[in-house]
Amino acid sequence: TWHLKKIPQIVKERTFSLDSPKFEAKTKLELNSVCGIECQRKLPVPSLSDLKNLLSYETVFENGTRTLTEVNVLGAVLDPAANTTTQRPSRKKRQVYGADSRFSIYDKRFMTNFPFNTAVKISTGCSGILVSPKHVLTAAHCLHNGKDYVKGSKRLRVGLMKTKSRGNGRKRKGTSDGMPSFQWTRVKSTHIPKGWFKGVSGDIALDYDYAVLELKRPHKRKYMELGISPTIKMMPGSMIHFSGFDNDRSGQLVYRFCSISDESNDLFYQYCDAELGSTGSGIYLRLKEPNKKKWKRKIIAVYSGHQWVDINGEQQDYNVAVRITPLKYAQICFWIHGNDENCTQG
Repeated sequence: TWHLKKIPQIVKERTFSLDSPKFEAKTKLELNSVCGIECQRKLPVPSLSDLKNLLSYETVFENGTRTLTEVNVLGAVLDPAANTTTQRPSRKKRQVYGADSRFSIYDKRFMTNFPFNTAVKISTGCSGILVSPKHVLTAAHCLHNGKDYVKGSKRLRVGLMKTKSRGNGRKRKGTSDGMPSFQWTRVKSTHIPKGWFKGVSGDIALDYDYAVLELKRPHKRKYMELGISPTIKMMPGSMIHFSGFDNDRSGQLVYRFCSISDESNDLFYQYCDAELGSTGSGIYLRLKEPNKKKWKRKIIAVYSGHQWVDINGEQQDYNVAVRITPLKYAQICFWIHGNDENCTQG
């Protein structure tokens, strides 16, 4: 069941103009991080002043201008046992090794209907998910490498799926049945949390690898609501689902599901088969609505991608997703609605 939680408030304090970014960073879809599962366990709980700094955010507009908004955080519960995790997972397959458990969605009845129609393509090479009539949730590293915005993010576009038209009911030459094409929409503005720019030990912080894009024009498609990420124990079979546009299956929407192996307060560690291009996908669950018999899908994490980390002097790899905690829910909801009145219950 989805359990309602009281959400902290993110309150805007001041907004400053910053110099325009250079937009010269190379897009890097596979990240190297120093903070793996053991490191996450040892991270100190952020203080209130830390949270105010980490959740302040940059906004970049389509004309290349940039602002920094400082925020205050009200009603946050600082959990001293925040980064406890379950036992360390045994090594399993990473990315795609051995049998490939991904599904390519070919049938246009599925492709153009919920939940698959919520998946979008980002022009920098990632995926994303529709979270309102005008907003897309994706990974921060699809737009920014921790130091500068990536090339192509100044004229950022989002591709919404449509099935290829056939004209007079006949299949056009050169098109394949069920392959999606995209209706491309310009992005009006981009929000990225300041926590993404700081990082652990001077490195980028995977905990804040999420961003929200505001589209120039609203769409009329069904989007997916945000949810608060439950713990592994509260998920049916610990299973998660997500769809994206993996680079090795060009032009196809790829769906997968798998169980989560481990968790920290901010991250899920899982071994869903995935390739580059699927990063930024919205990870969702299907749970029952409180006091109702209805089931509802909600986004509970953002897929950050395949990571290499140093564990006990050895390079090990896993797939990681950024959990939507009550604080992140409050921030993303604030970005979508422009106020915190619609974000009191998650």
